[in-house]
Amino acid sequence: MGLKEKLKKVGTCLYELPKEAKPGMKVPAWLFLSEKLLKQVEEGAIEQIANVAFLPGIYKHSIALPDMHYGYGFPIGGVAALDFENGGLSPGGIGFDINCGVRLLRTNLTENEVKAKLRELLESIFRNVPSGVGRGGKIRLTPSQLDDVLIAGARWAVEKGFGTERDLEFLEENGCMKQANPDKISEKAKRRGAPQLGTLGAGNHFLEIQKVDKIYLPEIAKIFGIEKVGQVTIMIHTGSRGFGHQVCTDYLRILESKFRDLLRKLPDRELVYAPAGSKECENYFAAMACAANFAWCNRQMITHWVRESIMKVLGMKREEIGLEVVYDVAHNICKVEEHKINGEKKKVFVHRKGATRAFPSGSKEIPEAYRDVGQPVIIPGSMGTASYLLVAAETAKETFYSTAHGAGRVASRAKMLRSVRGEVVARRLEQKGILSRPASWKVMAEEAPEAYKNIDEVALVTEKAGISRRVARLVPLGVVKG
Repeated sequence: MGLKEKLKKVGTCLYELPKEAKPGMKVPAWLFLSEKLLKQVEEGAIEQIANVAFLPGIYKHSIALPDMHYGYGFPIGGVAALDFENGGLSPGGIGFDINCGVRLLRTNLTENEVKAKLRELLESIFRNVPSGVGRGGKIRLTPSQLDDVLIAGARWAVEKGFGTERDLEFLEENGCMKQANPDKISEKAKRRGAPQLGTLGAGNHFLEIQKVDKIYLPEIAKIFGIEKVGQVTIMIHTGSRGFGHQVCTDYLRILESKFRDLLRKLPDRELVYAPAGSKECENYFAAMACAANFAWCNRQMITHWVRESIMKVLGMKREEIGLEVVYDVAHNICKVEEHKINGEKKKVFVHRKGATRAFPSGSKEIPEAYRDVGQPVIIPGSMGTASYLLVAAETAKETFYSTAHGAGRVASRAKMLRSVRGEVVARRLEQKGILSRPASWKVMAEEAPEAYKNIDEVALVTEKAGISRRVARLVPLGVVKG
């Protein structure tokens, strides 16, 4: 009998895997899924969320969100809160692309105002924002400049003229985790990172020109700057590039070597962790914060070049176009947060791996302009499908204020390469009225829409489960792929 058969439906779009289902689980696992999404979940991903429940100091339950699928250590779409003193920090609970995240920009433009220039806009953005596997950036950093980026995050870019102070106000953590320490980063990671700042990368990363298709909560949408159907938005999805990947790789090796005794107690070596209070825990957190800051700086520089491209092609001033940041969210990260658990405030390491923070109204961590309604949540879809702007909901306290991060894969990249050609994917998109500018046909095939779950179902399930509410549905007009 597999673990899927042991799941019990305990609420609307909520399944529980009792801790008795796999001896060694310290808490049950909660899976936020519809019946439709549950059918698409691999047994291996359910095994992984059960394994997360073995970690020391885990509170309440291990959590899988509607976009869950098989990952490294944790499933992607996995959340766990481990005690700050008796738990630990697991790189497999954060992911290799540290602070892979999404930024949404709003404009004053409508679809009709950009349609005739759409191909030119995509081409200009493609030329201005380097993309593709291993692609280097437009700037060259000295070692000391890279250290400054790792310490200051998005602020470094703003101080160099890549954006405004207002931008920083609308980024998670204001675009900088203060715990960053470049001394905890290997020379190899720095060598990989230095040429890649200001680049989109490849894989599922994209830069999309979108329009507002539906507005579900008009009053909240207005607070977020989404005024009407047909309004043009820009979405940027990228992370810490090869830098974050190397940071994760370095620390996995360190932890596997140092804590062999812990590995023997875990059901999966990919869950290796740095025990709370250890030097390794402190060092990895500081290194992870550096990678998170690199990613925020990266998205900030890309934002600047997107603004430049749009102003140039349309021949308009920034004030006329808008291009203000709605919000920027991380979805591969760990934060030290305080949560009420069994009536007591507890300090915890909240691991969000393919999961978005979703703080409620009144939270001091979110911009003042949004405090009456709650944090914006951005869930991008797959290429050629919708994306969603949502807002945090109160039931999200059950997920340590976390919600989904995307559509979630159902088919591997290898499988997609065998089943479809990139040129065919591009033609299909164009038939639907969506233009594309890929760096390679290979990535177009790997990221074809059918490789992912239905984003409309994922967004709806987060709403039915009460962990976030849909504010607006955004659909693509044109996409730049790495």
